Amino acid sequence: MLQTLSWLPRTEGAARLSFARRDEQTRLDVLYQAGAARVRFPRPATGAPPEAVLLNTAGGLTGGDHMSLDVTLGARAEAFSADLADEARCEALVPQVVQRLGRLSALVNSASLFEHDDVASLRYESLARHWRSNTAPAIVLARALHAHRAQDPAGGDACVVNLLDEKLFNPNPDHLSYTLSKAALHAATPLLARALAPLLRVCAVAPGLTLEGPLIDAQRLAALKAQSPLGHGVEARDVAHAVRFALENPAITGSTLLVDAGSHLMPRARDFAFTAAGTTP
Repeated sequence: MLQTLSWLPRTEGAARLSFARRDEQTRLDVLYQAGAARVRFPRPATGAPPEAVLLNTAGGLTGGDHMSLDVTLGARAEAFSADLADEARCEALVPQVVQRLGRLSALVNSASLFEHDDVASLRYESLARHWRSNTAPAIVLARALHAHRAQDPAGGDACVVNLLDEKLFNPNPDHLSYTLSKAALHAATPLLARALAPLLRVCAVAPGLTLEGPLIDAQRLAALKAQSPLGHGVEARDVAHAVRFALENPAITGSTLLVDAGSHLMPRARDFAFTAAGTTP
């Protein structure tokens, strides 16, 4: 049975960014990131406002962890926050955004809880907590975006992209509650695509190992990535490019795109975090 790793340091991270209006466009002005907080910027379409994605490289959050985010906004930039595990707040999020920014055409469901358990340690509470963070909000938010788009059926293409995980296509019993919650979201993707068409497309992207965390430092991450069939791993920009491809291609719906440098082709008995670098999976 996996023992609680009480010796691990608490997660700490901080990010500070500022946007300013220059040359008739909203541009990044200041960026600071420390600890487990990393900010990535998917390349926006021509004329679209910039996007910032906050990543927690430590995985999930638990008691004693501390993450801070400070955003200074210029013209036409807005930040919204909501506890997605709270159904009422999740339901209210899309209407709040619409009220401030107007018509929406894209939703990327990337928020995720990632805590370890396995068959021996799984509890109802852990399973429910992962589903409330990783599965239900994506469905509720997609439903809300569909309701918004139904008010203007001739408003053009709109799309939802659900972030999944390569391990769904190369399963192992680690992080069981997390895996089941992502498996449910994977199953929900084509169901939502059917239910919400033609107003809304619904796709998914399943990234492979991308960032370091509490059990995978930079050196070990590089070694694990080198084990992939392509001899290299996945970078955050690769995932962002895949998401943008799904958002911009009007002929794709109900599909999942794997972005893992082929890792799903190499079966693993354990999660990356418990796989020794430099050994055959």
